[in-house]
Amino acid sequence: MTTSTVMKKLFIASAGATFFALTTLTLGKTEAATIVLDFEGIGQLNPVGNFYNQAPNNFGITFSSNALALVDSDAGGTGNFGGEPSPDTILFFQEESSVILNALNGFDTGVSFFYTSLLPRFPGLVTVYDGLNASGNILATLELSLTPFNEAPDATGDYSPLVPIGVSFSGIAKSVELQGIPDQIGFDNITIGSAIPIVIQAVPEPTAMWGISALGAVGATTARKKYHSSKRSC
Repeated sequence: MTTSTVMKKLFIASAGATFFALTTLTLGKTEAATIVLDFEGIGQLNPVGNFYNQAPNNFGITFSSNALALVDSDAGGTGNFGGEPSPDTILFFQEESSVILNALNGFDTGVSFFYTSLLPRFPGLVTVYDGLNASGNILATLELSLTPFNEAPDATGDYSPLVPIGVSFSGIAKSVELQGIPDQIGFDNITIGSAIPIVIQAVPEPTAMWGISALGAVGATTARKKYHSSKRSC
């Protein structure tokens, strides 16, 4: 599939989903029970875990153990992505077929995010549940489409840009399952309580925060980024 074909398909909304105009929100703040998770400050390949369930980000939100933070190679990490809405960190996973977000206090209205995925056999699927750990009744599902490859605004990463999408639902949600091919899909600015993803006004993080260790997946090394194969990883 050519990039132009992908671009045309990308902006066709999936069933029950709509691409939205963007708004802004100051980092670390909430507005009308809306919480934005931008994953900044977690560090290269560190587990997200309880980062958003403790001070100073005590939002009552936890992630499954396979959820990792990945830093863009432009910022000293190994991320093979670009055009993220809040530089320079995104969420991805290398193990299992999904990550789970648990909202211990529950939330309503909708969930939204920016994402990147290039594998046509399974770009991704998001499911919202009224129970913790992807249990209980399904409140909404959202099929994800392919995203552009190596496009503006940052063409230095194969998985660029990240694209906004969201879904509304009725009821109180307690968990969200983000499915995809391990090492081939990434998420940023996950916004709970709104079907419109929010752009963060980035606050620079100290260089020391980026603990460069092993290779990322939605993160590859810079050399790996320049190697174009039929199966690319973020």
